[in-house]
Amino acid sequence: MFKKILIANRGEIACRVIKTARKMGIKTVAVYSDADKDARHVELADEAVHIGAAPSRESYLQADRIIAACKKTGAEAVHPGYGFLSENEAFAKKVEEEGIAFIGPKHYSIAAMGDKIASKKLANEAKVNTIPGWNDAIESAERAVQIAKDIGYPVMIKASAGGGGKGLRVAYNDKEALEGFTACQNEARNSFGDDRIFIEKFVQEPRHIEIQVLGDSHGNVIYLNERECSIQRRHQKVIEEAPSPFISEATRKAMGEQAVALAKAVKYQSAGTVEFVVGKDQDFYFLEMNTRLQVEHPVTECITGLDLVELMIRVAAGEELPLTQADVKRDGWAIECRINAEDPFRNFLPSTGRLVKFQPPVESLTASQPNAADDYGVRVDTGVYEGGEIPMYYDSMIAKLIVHGRDR
Repeated sequence: MFKKILIANRGEIACRVIKTARKMGIKTVAVYSDADKDARHVELADEAVHIGAAPSRESYLQADRIIAACKKTGAEAVHPGYGFLSENEAFAKKVEEEGIAFIGPKHYSIAAMGDKIASKKLANEAKVNTIPGWNDAIESAERAVQIAKDIGYPVMIKASAGGGGKGLRVAYNDKEALEGFTACQNEARNSFGDDRIFIEKFVQEPRHIEIQVLGDSHGNVIYLNERECSIQRRHQKVIEEAPSPFISEATRKAMGEQAVALAKAVKYQSAGTVEFVVGKDQDFYFLEMNTRLQVEHPVTECITGLDLVELMIRVAAGEELPLTQADVKRDGWAIECRINAEDPFRNFLPSTGRLVKFQPPVESLTASQPNAADDYGVRVDTGVYEGGEIPMYYDSMIAKLIVHGRDR
């Protein structure tokens, strides 16, 4: 097992990883920007290394500085958290080449699932349900209209490299398809430097349901039930829960088995999430695979009693999964609410500055102990403290409130 790991992230997820590492007796190294010198994750870690200026492109996205910090401190492994470099194939590969373990999937798995067009083709090959559509890059707006007609309206126009609600349009007719293609292409070019666009059938009254998978280097892959993530704002999740109140046991099993098939197809080792869109008739279709730990992982930890970060660390150290599919339990119901620093009087724009008052509820569950003595309770994952500063340079989410009960 590793003696020391570095967390290449900040905020609540860095604090979350540190808690589990501490439980496992592993020393931790934090990295921080100018804006985060007094941040909570810096205080919690055993060591901290400054990696640059406040903007993330000058600090948390600087792969070479993070690798240098590993060498300086003797960290044997890197946990990337989510966001920043967590799904960066080049970073994962460079870390491995430097003899440092990447606490996440192998670089080739990240590459296989990182491109929406390529991942959909892989999903088809793995016999995973995919939404009817045109999966190759579309060269012009006129061609987009023709394809949309062939598929049948409504259609979803999507950027291959899209995410976070960017590069996404729904079209109900030719005019909207023409305009939507152009808008998506411009948005994708400006946001991702990749203007490839594809089109698929738009599933009406859709639900966003995802399956948590876990694989190791010994060829084992299991699924840890589902998460319901349909409550969104601006195409971003706000409330997540496990299990889903919508799907049947048969649908759950079918989705889980397809998620495992896809993970095995890309030789997946670590925690990952296969996202599906589910129609009102419970037909489900593959959306994408997130090759990292999800923001909403705590609800899965609550109902399964597993510490996903611990399992990620153990898998990265070469250990075999300590459980089989038959051992996975589903106990009670868990709901997570994301807490964002926003100004409701300014159309919910991010709000920065000193956090004057912060009084989270008393925890009866923790990240490193997903189940309390009585199995149910309250958990708060956060990276802030009362009197601390909320910088303007990063995501506005400052905490997550997770509750676990006997039923919904």
